[in-house]
Amino acid sequence: MKTRHSFLLVAGAMLIFVSCSKKDSTTITVPPPPVSNPITPGNISGFVKGTFTTGNTYTITGDLTIKPGDTLASQEGVTVIVKNDAQIFVQGVLSIIGTKDKPVSFNSDSNLPGSWGGFQCDTMVASVTLKWANVQNTGGPDPSGGARKSLAVASVVPCTVDIEDCWFTNGQDDLIRIEDNAQVKILRNTIFCSGSTDGEAINLKTGVTGDVAYNVVYSQAGTGVKLETNDLKPVPQTNVNVYNNTLVSNGWRRGQAEPGRGVSLGVNARGNIYNNIFVNHSPGIEIFVDADTSAADTKYGNNLFYASVDSYTDTTQGESLAISIRGNFYPTDGVGKPQATDLISTAIGDKDPMFTSYDGKVSTPNGAATNNDYHLRAGSAAIGKGNASYNADIGAYTSDGKGNQH
Repeated sequence: MKTRHSFLLVAGAMLIFVSCSKKDSTTITVPPPPVSNPITPGNISGFVKGTFTTGNTYTITGDLTIKPGDTLASQEGVTVIVKNDAQIFVQGVLSIIGTKDKPVSFNSDSNLPGSWGGFQCDTMVASVTLKWANVQNTGGPDPSGGARKSLAVASVVPCTVDIEDCWFTNGQDDLIRIEDNAQVKILRNTIFCSGSTDGEAINLKTGVTGDVAYNVVYSQAGTGVKLETNDLKPVPQTNVNVYNNTLVSNGWRRGQAEPGRGVSLGVNARGNIYNNIFVNHSPGIEIFVDADTSAADTKYGNNLFYASVDSYTDTTQGESLAISIRGNFYPTDGVGKPQATDLISTAIGDKDPMFTSYDGKVSTPNGAATNNDYHLRAGSAAIGKGNASYNADIGAYTSDGKGNQH
């Protein structure tokens, strides 16, 4: 299939943002090409606006700041190297669009986990778009010494966040943390081997709405997808559709206090959770008692739960603790219950999703190499068992080609 080369809109135009309906949310949007303000390749720092241009390399030597009203854009095939623990601070528009054949790369000069500050989008940010971007080794320490998020968005103005077809790896805290009423599309991304003793893969809070779909999340230190609102400000509610994701072995490096969740729903949040594959989580789905659990507001089903082992011995806090995986897909202290449409494994081999390749590991070190391939083989229990309102199949890789493209 011929690749469509997507470029960015730079100056003052509106981003195309697809509605959050299930049917429309997986549409791949193509903004118009940039027309002005090419940024000269080489070293950059300080205030910045304009466009990174195709095939060039840019070295960030100190913090970048995108002021309100300004745009930082990127064409395909750009390489960005970050030095000195710098970050990209966004108060305007960030629009990074690569292609499948020529993604945009962000990494540090040391290529070590936690060696640069990521994207920090605050107060006046208008929109954030990342498509076909490879973001590695974020989570460098802030002035207090704490790890920074890979992509953090907390705007006081209406904000759209569109993250599609990207890779995130070797971050040290939350990979994607979005809050304060943003409208989101988080589609077809691959997130793996990140976090340290904490860190969610996708953490959505305080009124975020939209879709999280067709993502692969593997070996994140914290929860795969976490939804919360606020106990002091219950409205507007976080309300997100979480569907057709493949989540494998998340939560185990956090320790015994809070291990293993695939998806969690808490603190006045609501949403729909369908067609997801959960492998080696304890728990798989946890719906807390303080979530909005009315039947009209929170629905879930057609999820597949599998464990490559029945139990796992957790030693992260210096002592051995045997944890049941197979017996804790829905924790007994939560309000979530197995659904008639769920596929719940009762033994090794039963309802096996049959990934193309999977090493079966429960816990993998941060930054570890992996050759796992989460495409489904013929005969997988996940094929044809989904809620068709979302997709006929379960998991991130689907027969109709709408799923993850990695």
